Amino acid sequence: MAMAVAHASTAASKLAVSVGVAPQHSSRAQRVRFVAPVSVSSELQLSKKSRRLRVGAVNGSNLAALYSHSQYREQRSRRGEAMVVRASEVAVKEESGTPSLGLEVVETLEPNSRVHLKVRVPASVCKDCYDQVLKEFGKQAKVPGFRPGKPVPQSVLINYIGTDQIRSSAVEAVLKKTLPEAMSSVAGRSLKDSEHIVTKFADLAADFVPEKPLSYDVAVDVAPEVKWNPENGYKNLKVTVECEADDAVAAQKAADAELQSRVKDLGSLKVVIGRGVEMGDVAIVDVSAVRLNEDGTTGDEILSCKQKGFQLDTDEGGSFLPGFVEALIGIQNGESRSFDLVFPETWEQESLRGMKARFTVEGRELFVRQLPELNDELAPQLVENCTTVAEIKEALLKKHSEQIERVKKQATQFAITNELSKVVDIDIPNSLLEEQGRQMYAAKLIELQASMKLAKEQVVALSSAEMVQNYLIAQKPRITDSVKQSLAVAEIYKIENLEVTDEELDMEVNNAIEEFKRYDQEYDEARVREQVNACLPEIL
Repeated sequence: MAMAVAHASTAASKLAVSVGVAPQHSSRAQRVRFVAPVSVSSELQLSKKSRRLRVGAVNGSNLAALYSHSQYREQRSRRGEAMVVRASEVAVKEESGTPSLGLEVVETLEPNSRVHLKVRVPASVCKDCYDQVLKEFGKQAKVPGFRPGKPVPQSVLINYIGTDQIRSSAVEAVLKKTLPEAMSSVAGRSLKDSEHIVTKFADLAADFVPEKPLSYDVAVDVAPEVKWNPENGYKNLKVTVECEADDAVAAQKAADAELQSRVKDLGSLKVVIGRGVEMGDVAIVDVSAVRLNEDGTTGDEILSCKQKGFQLDTDEGGSFLPGFVEALIGIQNGESRSFDLVFPETWEQESLRGMKARFTVEGRELFVRQLPELNDELAPQLVENCTTVAEIKEALLKKHSEQIERVKKQATQFAITNELSKVVDIDIPNSLLEEQGRQMYAAKLIELQASMKLAKEQVVALSSAEMVQNYLIAQKPRITDSVKQSLAVAEIYKIENLEVTDEELDMEVNNAIEEFKRYDQEYDEARVREQVNACLPEIL
């Protein structure tokens, strides 16, 4: 028995997945598992999720700016770490078309696809840069006792500018002049923003003598080699995907829930006095939580759980930590209640999965909902362009049916990329791991902020360098898999000569915009398209 389960797009799309065996029911009655053989060209949209996160992280919020590579370089500089130097960042302009400088460059391949370059600059180049720096200072410096534009004796100029300043400027000039030629051996395979001079700039300036050679070391990450294990292992993948057993039932359930939510939004809240919380009420509460250690003692505060004036809708118990709503039944205004709960392994915030926590909740206000009658007169207020309840139900059912198909498609794509990471060997550069990890953390923080309405101080605390670094360490295996998946997809595109069509590009832009809307983030459509255009070639 063969049954079509998920299609990434139309028949003309590069991604088409079909089920080759009959569905088998899993232990969860409402879901089924199926095995899908993967076509060679299935991977186009598989890397799009990571690209969408990247676009969202850049445009969705100022939070992402905290993890930009340029800002990270500044932080490293302030900490006194190895100095990153660009040809455009040093003092003297380079002349185009210059002949070889006679550099001696020794290239050594290191782990994590890093190349170490040991560069030796001839004395003639050092002297030329030194003289050029003095010449530039002579033109710009306003030395007392000398008219502007008039020659200043070298000894007077050096004394006026300072030996240290001249040495530093000369070293900058040497680096600017020689770095492009030194990097020529890795041109075309070096990764953007990964190069840095290992030798400390202060040591270079202190040891600089115009009449002597200058040596410095450069490290740069290069594009890693992708090795399939076994060879061409991506061509015969099979993946197992879990989905809803009955799409129609699931879609109807989701449509009914959304309709109920929309009706509630049009209702009013009436203050309740003299009793505790009951199911169906809306309570305003203050929430805090701390970690519970194995010995029963309390640990650090869980910042993401701290909420002042949190609106708790008891009808939405499925959206909260299991047992949270039930623990608050009966709590009255002014009453404080503490209880212990365990975050399930499926909890969205990975760092909290399986953790035991002690919650403290204080009741502040209590309301009961008064809902309007659901009829055709109410229809235009519930869904735009709908004039009857029947039209609303039809529109919502269509929406959730399409959503279930998208989820199924995404689940299939995720399963494929997960399998890809198992059949590919890549010596991943650290710069790629760090870049991807910071983008993933930024995306998670944006999602967390949108879903939990975090206060500004909470966002700042979660955005600290320590928190980001902890995430990079804790999530390194997951980050590694994500990078491997993207690189594997890029390699497949190269091997199979696949291309991104305009239609697919438009779809990616729309997906990115949907992400912004989902998390209530501001966006500029033109800027989103620009970012998508930039990201697609970068990965593919």
